[in-house]
Amino acid sequence: MTYCLGIKVKEGLVAIADTRITSGTDTSIKVKIITEQKDKHSLFIMTSGLRSIRDKATVYFKELIDRDEYDKLYKVVNAFGEQVRRVADEDKTYLEKSGFKFDLHTIIGGQLKDDEEHRLFLLYPEGNWVELGHGAPFVVIGNSGHGKAILNRTLNENSSMRLALKTGFLAFDSTRVSSNNVDFPIDVVLYKKDSFYIAEHRYEKKDLENVSAQWAEELKSALQNIPEEWMDVTFNKLSKQSSS
Repeated sequence: MTYCLGIKVKEGLVAIADTRITSGTDTSIKVKIITEQKDKHSLFIMTSGLRSIRDKATVYFKELIDRDEYDKLYKVVNAFGEQVRRVADEDKTYLEKSGFKFDLHTIIGGQLKDDEEHRLFLLYPEGNWVELGHGAPFVVIGNSGHGKAILNRTLNENSSMRLALKTGFLAFDSTRVSSNNVDFPIDVVLYKKDSFYIAEHRYEKKDLENVSAQWAEELKSALQNIPEEWMDVTFNKLSKQSSS
């Protein structure tokens, strides 16, 4: 399983991806964020799904992007979607005969020379896409359920990139402690609006375990501080039943 998170705020983009690959009882580390950085051309791609589909679509796409010049990010998203469809035409029938679902979800973010601002897209296995923006500042693919609460409660388009990264890590950490197929190291990508520069960094467990531990303690403390008077009416019923 995979955990990939893309966040768009007014200031820029934040992307987080775990690196764990699980195959049966074997685990390995593999980069799940692809970055492309040229003059006035900055983008990243993250995928979740069958590794064979991802690798094949990525190879096809790399040939395109090395050959053709794109001026807007949506054109890159369309091009990648075409390669996903190409792989589907070639492999989907055979995969399904073997019991595998054709599955590849993709997050693409960045800014190209003719984009007025940075953009973030979710591309579906069928090759169609949606753009993330107002009212939907983030998207998660892969193991997406465990960390969404903190993202929903915290982030909006006016959040800073620092808050986005902090919240994104805590969302990843919630997923990590709830699932045995998502883990460190994590790769982080930052892009600031109109900078045309992507910053990348890898965090190991030792780099962030103190943050994880502090967050766990903060949650316990917050829970202790929640008033309990609202529970009295129910527990009083229990006490009456026990004494009768």
